[in-house]
Amino acid sequence: MNRRLLAVPVALAATSLLATGCSAAGSSGDSGSDGVTVLASFYPLQYAAQQVGGDLVTVDNLTPPAAEPHDLELAPAQAREIGEADLVVYLSGMQPAVDEGVETRAPEHVVDAAAFADLTPAEEDGHAEDEHTEDEHADDEHAEDEHDHGATDPHFWLDPSRMAALGQAVADELSVVDPEHADEYAAGALQLGRQMEELDQEFADGLATCEGATLVTSHAAFGYLAERYSLHQEALSSFDPETEPSPARLREVGDIVRETGVTTIYSETLVSPKVAETLADDLGVETATLDPLEGLSEEALAAGNDYVSVMRDNLAALEQGLVCE
Repeated sequence: MNRRLLAVPVALAATSLLATGCSAAGSSGDSGSDGVTVLASFYPLQYAAQQVGGDLVTVDNLTPPAAEPHDLELAPAQAREIGEADLVVYLSGMQPAVDEGVETRAPEHVVDAAAFADLTPAEEDGHAEDEHTEDEHADDEHAEDEHDHGATDPHFWLDPSRMAALGQAVADELSVVDPEHADEYAAGALQLGRQMEELDQEFADGLATCEGATLVTSHAAFGYLAERYSLHQEALSSFDPETEPSPARLREVGDIVRETGVTTIYSETLVSPKVAETLADDLGVETATLDPLEGLSEEALAAGNDYVSVMRDNLAALEQGLVCE
């Protein structure tokens, strides 16, 4: 299986370091407290910052629960927050409004996940949404010539090893903001790294017999996950989940499903499953749900779900729906 090994150092003192000094700041969300204020642009970045900073930081999320982060528009108060936060964690190219806010407000301390996540060029993600003739482009108002996210696939957080790298970057910048607690932030990054290593191993074990299996998804959000665990993603539409696939693409995916014996087409949370369900009905296959983890609903948060639990739910759905050896 073509997998990169996580390089997460082991520190025996990490647990005690994390505990030391955590009482120095509360988690009340009061920006006037002694704690460091961190502003994340959407959920996976929020999760990483929370795990690294623990009780020493207050982490707010610019994207409301259950909202589509790609479409985020900032209220004036949110734009001000960007300039006032001690640290802003965002992904350039993912949310244009946030990119503009960072440029305009120029916060002193910023972590741009794009600089640490080893993003993959869009043309290498394995889907063929843009392969249409000129006539098809003229006839199909939904055909895509360019992706909203430019030249790269933004969905790096679906590969746990890339989340570990982000955690280290957040710890490094928090140590500049709050050098008194640099050891605690380093310990938080180590803890997140071990958590991601364990999750990565769970996926590797669970999908060990699935090398080369075809993963049919409603949009191209799962390229990093597919690459990490040697799957082959075929997406109905590209990175924008609101863009409907062309008839030509639906026919192409239908042929792939028949040729490869795919038994499940995956829709996703926060997006209508109608197209995926219609195609599955036409082909006589099942549907299941994957969560691209761009955000969690209020219900999911209230139930205590988080990045790890949702990723484990994704693994269970893949184990059940993929055609493996």
